[in-house]
Amino acid sequence: MEMTMSRKLVWILAIIAVAISIFAPPVIYPYEAHPFFFSPPSIKGSRDFLHGAEVVHVDGALGPESLAFDPNGGGPYTGVGDGRILRWQGRSIGWTDFAFTSPNRQNLFSAICTGDGACLWEPLGLSLIRKREICTKTLLLSIAENHYCSDIWYWLHGPKAGKSDIVADQLPGFPDNVRRNSNGEFWVALHSKTGIISKLALFHPWIGTTFLKLPISFQQLHSLMVGGKPHATAVKLNESGEVIEVLEDCEGKTLKFVSEVEEKDGKLWIGSVMMPFIGIYDL
Repeated sequence: MEMTMSRKLVWILAIIAVAISIFAPPVIYPYEAHPFFFSPPSIKGSRDFLHGAEVVHVDGALGPESLAFDPNGGGPYTGVGDGRILRWQGRSIGWTDFAFTSPNRQNLFSAICTGDGACLWEPLGLSLIRKREICTKTLLLSIAENHYCSDIWYWLHGPKAGKSDIVADQLPGFPDNVRRNSNGEFWVALHSKTGIISKLALFHPWIGTTFLKLPISFQQLHSLMVGGKPHATAVKLNESGEVIEVLEDCEGKTLKFVSEVEEKDGKLWIGSVMMPFIGIYDL
């Protein structure tokens, strides 16, 4: 009986979600915040401070997803959707073209390099494992796994070499890139928080498959999954993988759909795969 009632509840919620996705007004990029029945949940203890970030626009392209500084502190560098790699040269000069990638981006590989010159290569567009951060001191690989909203540590050397630990299990949203700061802590960028609809799609695959078959646009489907309201969330983990800080722009006033958070010299440099800008937040 309990199973039957539970399945009925799932069906009811799924039908409501489908009705909203079909009859709600189309969402056009850039997103504008609007009330929504399945709005993103609040996170206990989070600080709604990221709306105070400075915005630095990228001309002519979306998606400054990932950010990196060179060994001399130059940059950051970022790749954008049209295949360019840009370098930030300060407010007086702005962004300049640093390099260009092939038009056939499916055949490209991106490198993640540590300070000692070791590099790990990954195919662009890898969906589930979003970003790896090599930690030279602890000799582990930090992997954001967004299906189960967790962070996985894979040990490269030492007594636990070849083994993995799930840390930060059940993060409050879908993790994207993971970056380590100079204190050995990790910043995890959440693309969005998990709400009722996204949880239904995750834990009941047939619902997710049904959503994909609906005659709605990608924008409408994405809006449904993220709770109908753009927002930004960054989570900081300590060396044990425990959540020690959460920063947000709950209303999406300034930042939206964070893909990476890089801490350097008292600032957070914040990327987004869906927006034409980065954010700079003073800690």
